[in-house]
Amino acid sequence: MDGHNHTHSTGDRRELQMARSMCWHCQSEVSGEYFCDRCVKVQPVSKELDYFTCFGIPRRLALDQQQLETKFYELSRAFHPDFYQNKSDAEQTISLGNSAMLNTAYRTLRDPIQRAEYLLDLEAGSVKEIRTTPPADLFEEILELQDTLDEFRASDRTSDAAAALRSQLQSERTTLEGRQRDMETQLHQLFGRWDGLQDRGEATEQARTERDRILKDMRDILSNRTYVKNIVNDLVATIA
Repeated sequence: MDGHNHTHSTGDRRELQMARSMCWHCQSEVSGEYFCDRCVKVQPVSKELDYFTCFGIPRRLALDQQQLETKFYELSRAFHPDFYQNKSDAEQTISLGNSAMLNTAYRTLRDPIQRAEYLLDLEAGSVKEIRTTPPADLFEEILELQDTLDEFRASDRTSDAAAALRSQLQSERTTLEGRQRDMETQLHQLFGRWDGLQDRGEATEQARTERDRILKDMRDILSNRTYVKNIVNDLVATIA
């Protein structure tokens, strides 16, 4: 679609960083806008750009979902492949890449758990480690549950014994789902502490210590939650 550059506000165009400082087409300087000022060709969004910056929002864990959605649709219109059907192959490729990046960023930020995992990756330098052993406070309980699951899998599903095991596993499922909700409540409390710390903007040693403690607690809870969620999924699949 010709004249595409006329459909986006100047404000929109300043919110994404480009992968390069020179226009890929005319080699003129570009300064963080989606389109080259000289040749108005679309520019590739940097793969190094973090998702929060992509949407022009601060690195917080409590987000205004309506604001996020509004920005997503604004930015999607700037790069939607339909607008580039009559453009060059290079512009179509850039459009597809930018749209894919935006979609991934939106899916990540709109989900509070994925958002927290992503922020941990940004702040702590590594994605939370997926636990391969049960959380310490659930160790004995999970091992016993695994034994019950194995016994159920090996049972005659039409027997009374299997019915009793199914009932026991259903009760375990309910308990674990409650634990998962408790973990999510704790996570949201940590989200508030993180956002409060960011809002204060303190650069003291105490603030840095608190920051590290919050990130560690979030990582631990996210890891435990992932383990419990996987066990619940296994339970659901087995007793369905």
